Amino acid sequence: MSTALPKKFTAAVVDEFKKPLNVRELDLPTPGDHQVLVKLLASGVCHTDLHAAEGDWPVQPTPPFVPGHEGVGEVVALGSGDLAGVELGDIVGNAWLWSSCGNCEFCRTGRETLCMDSVYGGYVENGSFGEYMLVDARYAPRLPKDVDPVEAAPILCAGVTVYKALKQSEVKPGQWVAISGIGGLGHIAVQYAVAMGMRVAAIDVADDKLELAKRYGAEVLINAKTEDDPEGALKEQTDGGVHGLVVTAVHPAAFEQAIGMSRRGGTIVFVGLPPNDFPANIFNIVFNSLTIRGSLVGTRQDMAEAIDFYVQGKVKPNVKEAKLEDINKIFERMHAGGIDGRISLNYQK
Repeated sequence: MSTALPKKFTAAVVDEFKKPLNVRELDLPTPGDHQVLVKLLASGVCHTDLHAAEGDWPVQPTPPFVPGHEGVGEVVALGSGDLAGVELGDIVGNAWLWSSCGNCEFCRTGRETLCMDSVYGGYVENGSFGEYMLVDARYAPRLPKDVDPVEAAPILCAGVTVYKALKQSEVKPGQWVAISGIGGLGHIAVQYAVAMGMRVAAIDVADDKLELAKRYGAEVLINAKTEDDPEGALKEQTDGGVHGLVVTAVHPAAFEQAIGMSRRGGTIVFVGLPPNDFPANIFNIVFNSLTIRGSLVGTRQDMAEAIDFYVQGKVKPNVKEAKLEDINKIFERMHAGGIDGRISLNYQK
């Protein structure tokens, strides 16, 4: 490791679940086998980071840990072994899929996100809410050196997640897809869908978010809160329902509603992770031959494709900047549903 690097760095640390993160110093880690050390330029803030900090899920990380899995930065030190061609000065990111075993059935068949030995960034391994982070070079997303790190950061989770979900919907160019929930993920999903040649219907409970979806190319806007019959309205405006529907919302009602909005033979893809169950009408699912599936982020190939759409200028996250010291205020705003688009922590100022 270069002697020019500091011995300590500042990070936002989860020391205890459901407590404010502590912005404090940590020892600078040394990259090991397959690893590189990255000096961060920016990091997106994802709703998953809030779940991680509050210990919401059945499989919990072990405090203390550093959240964050939308980090973009410069490689400043190299570890040993296979580094997949990553060199000093490269711009790379971290992702939710920090690494996988590479040898199991899922890894061998292009489904590495399902690997039982997956390691998750900002959850199992310390993430990007700090000045430095380690990444597995074999799994680290690559970005151009002239990229805007603040704007690009949300592509590494929000972007790849909705891009993969749209692929999972199997909607073809010219067919209808509905995006339910026009928030941090949904507004990016609308853009990917348009870029992929799909016709887009947007569903939300806030008119301002629906207007944002319209600016990005959505043709049909449904306010599920004020519309008397949102399912009927969507079916009427899409000539029988949508061919695919991606649910990014975090309210169980959106999941139930998706079944009634689908065209016969349609595919519903769940992305949002509310803590509750939802009632599903089995007769409607069977009689209308619906497919319901979950979609868990994306593989390295999905990531490369998602980044390429961004680099081509076809997708542009709606991002507001913040500082690392603002992280607890950002989480409070997330709780209140008060964030339009995404927030990126800027480490360059």
